[in-house]
Amino acid sequence: MNSVCSISPPKGRPREFDIDVALGQALLVFWRNGYEAASMTELTAAMGITKPSLYAAFGNKEQLFHKALDLYEREKLAYMTSALEAPTARAVAERLLRGALEMQMSTCDPKGCLGVISAATCGAEAEPIKAEVVKRRASSEAALIKRFADAQSAGEFPEGMTPEALTRFLFAILQGIALQGGSGATCAELSQLVETSMAVWPTQ
Repeated sequence: MNSVCSISPPKGRPREFDIDVALGQALLVFWRNGYEAASMTELTAAMGITKPSLYAAFGNKEQLFHKALDLYEREKLAYMTSALEAPTARAVAERLLRGALEMQMSTCDPKGCLGVISAATCGAEAEPIKAEVVKRRASSEAALIKRFADAQSAGEFPEGMTPEALTRFLFAILQGIALQGGSGATCAELSQLVETSMAVWPTQ
């Protein structure tokens, strides 16, 4: 005698939106406005969901921002990870600069840097967001310092140059590209900045 199994339907209503698409839309809102200026009304409208659905899928606004920041680093800053694999310190710098230039010249995304925009516009109530952005930037800087330390050991650096100083120099240029891109600088202007930076780069 064949037994018949009864399968109960899942509790609650099924999610009626694509969570990855919704997160991508949230990223664009945060990227354009910064963390504090991105209102829940604008976020839910862009994501095409209600506030209860947002809370159920992503948590509160701060948790949503963290997930958007993860997506930003994974998709928009992937060039930073691949740059560390370049064979020389100069090649690392060039990959980073050209990657930053390409991102600013994209016609699909907002200009500027999500981390810089959000950290710069955070008030006292959003201090944890600023701290998170600073922590992630510090992690990126540490990885670059380590890579440049390897280049120094290989004899690539001129006398008196340190991995820490070169990392700060490069990050200042990268942030400058993002800030100028967000302020309306043209592709030609940003390209000139990249070319000039490479012309004065101290390693071969």
